[in-house]
Amino acid sequence: MSRGKTRRKTVWVCRECGHESSGYFGRCPSCDAWGTMVEQLEAPVAANRFGEPRSFQRLTEVRSAERARLSLGSVEFDRVLGGGLVPGSLVLLGGDPGIGKSTLLLQTALRVAEQGRTVLYIAAEESPEQIKLRADRLGAPSEGVLLLAETALDRALEEATQLRPALVIIDSIQTVYLSELDSSPGSVSQLRDCTGRVLQFAKRTGIPVFLIGHVTKEGLIAGPRVVEHMVDVVLYLEGERFHQHRVLRAAKNRFGSTNEIGVFEMSDAGLIDVGNPSELFLSERVANAAGSAVVAVLEGTRPILIEVQALTSAAGYGTPRRVATGFDATRLQLLVAVLTKHAGLRLADQDVFVNVTGGIRIVEPAADLAVALAIASSASGIPLETDAVYIGEVGLAGEVRGVHSLERRLQEAARLGFARAYVPASSRFPLVGAGLHLVSVRTVAEAVSALAARAVRARPDVIEPLPE
Repeated sequence: MSRGKTRRKTVWVCRECGHESSGYFGRCPSCDAWGTMVEQLEAPVAANRFGEPRSFQRLTEVRSAERARLSLGSVEFDRVLGGGLVPGSLVLLGGDPGIGKSTLLLQTALRVAEQGRTVLYIAAEESPEQIKLRADRLGAPSEGVLLLAETALDRALEEATQLRPALVIIDSIQTVYLSELDSSPGSVSQLRDCTGRVLQFAKRTGIPVFLIGHVTKEGLIAGPRVVEHMVDVVLYLEGERFHQHRVLRAAKNRFGSTNEIGVFEMSDAGLIDVGNPSELFLSERVANAAGSAVVAVLEGTRPILIEVQALTSAAGYGTPRRVATGFDATRLQLLVAVLTKHAGLRLADQDVFVNVTGGIRIVEPAADLAVALAIASSASGIPLETDAVYIGEVGLAGEVRGVHSLERRLQEAARLGFARAYVPASSRFPLVGAGLHLVSVRTVAEAVSALAARAVRARPDVIEPLPE
């Protein structure tokens, strides 16, 4: 047998969780995902991959030094991060192509540079000329923003170590690579090791780093989920491409509240902070329209008033459709079943469409009552009260359950001039100020009956009450 050059061993790696196996599996043994195993060359372990060895120390001996956060020059951005950027933190920003990720971070670099600080922008996708054109559109470029067109991560981090900037931006993590790995940029091993190398750099130097990440067609960060576990903060820039505003959402934050959002408006000069998003989302609301309800949702620590629209129409053929935009489709089916069973609405032959205006995505159950009443309003043709908000979770028995931070939601509704709020009867809350009348609701059937009774009092010769 001839003794030739030693061949590198190949392994199979899961794109979702990073699980490694010596053989192929159609279904990942770790995360149970199908068709996610890809073949990779086994990477050699670098001598300094895990840094210098360290000895243990007692928890009581660790110094808890509070370092000042770096303000990014944007109230909304600082809010999402929990009050600013923590030194040495690693932040991953994802979003659909063309949503404005590079624009947001370049605008952030210009604002930080205006504070007299240095920002290093590592451009691994675009040329310096392309970035200069975007900077000219956003405003006068600052002398404090340094561009480095480099895809080799080791050379880029070496340059950053010598410059010692206040902030480093890498655009994007899928296009940089480590030379000791044989796999191509964007592969599982490259993403995992590149993120680990940047994490070591940030913790060792105390310099915060932004990573721009590509997303899959499902809207998740491309690559193994271990990348999201390694970073300190995971942000998603959301919004419809044909809408003017964008929503920056924190899915993970080790230094602040999760699910915090910041609202921006896209303009020719970049992304502009929206100080009062409730007024923005309700600005185009049509008064006295059937199927429209206003709900006060809580995004992180911030209450926001959003319009929920519902439309019911006779099903043309086959099984009636249940379509939701900005709302969980499974939750919509649950609410339709509750309205049919406990409120007497005839929806078995009706298509039901629910839309959360403005491109916002509601994930908390406090919007159940508003969605249910919007569906009942559309089915009966009876408009809901224009100056009322609807807050409450709906259970399978048709009961309306309490929600947390109700007082904060009611204060926001009163500040915007709403006169009435439908809230769960089980809630315990103090008075929130003059002008806001609170209506206790025990069940969905009770709320639907109140809607029908109001219509009968207004036009008894035209509108018949809904079935009990």
